[in-house]
Amino acid sequence: QVQLVESGGGLAQAGGSLRLSCVSSGLTFSVYAMAWFRQAPGKDRDFVAAIASSGGRTLYADSVKGRFTISRDNAKNTVYLQMNSLKPDDTAVYYCAARYGYSENYSSSMYPFWGQGTQVTVSS
Repeated sequence: QVQLVESGGGLAQAGGSLRLSCVSSGLTFSVYAMAWFRQAPGKDRDFVAAIASSGGRTLYADSVKGRFTISRDNAKNTVYLQMNSLKPDDTAVYYCAARYGYSENYSSSMYPFWGQGTQVTVSS
């Protein structure tokens, strides 16, 4: 079965950095577009970033553009989210998601496979 396992979350100070990883198994990673979403307490799950299956195209939420970078290593079945210049508003549980096909997408409904999430807390 498909498994997505996130890691790399934790506590960071405002202005600091964290790097999230998501390792996948049970799927042919190189033909799946991947994305990161996040959910803060009491709020909806929001799109953060997505990357095409080849890694050739990326998409970002306006709130993270210029601060976060999504990348992937198809040889390692892993997608990353490098988060720089962190803000307290970035505090959330971060989820990795996968969808079959080339194209990245910002809609959570387009992703049938999800990880369990990793907590990111940014202190001011």
